[in-house]
Amino acid sequence: MTFEAAESVTLKIWDRSTMHHTLDALVEDLSTRHNTTKGSVAVTCSGPNTFTLSLNSGAA
Repeated sequence: MTFEAAESVTLKIWDRSTMHHTLDALVEDLSTRHNTTKGSVAVTCSGPNTFTLSLNSGAA
């Protein structure tokens, strides 16, 4: 998955055994691309097995 300019991404994770690893990797990638901390990335469950990752509005 590649998202260079995006400040958020929504994805559906079908394999629950990889859920934590996938979310951790995406948080790391999003925070690195926007030069911020991992704590500045919000993860929201937006549906069954569907997650939205976005930068918090106060992200530095």
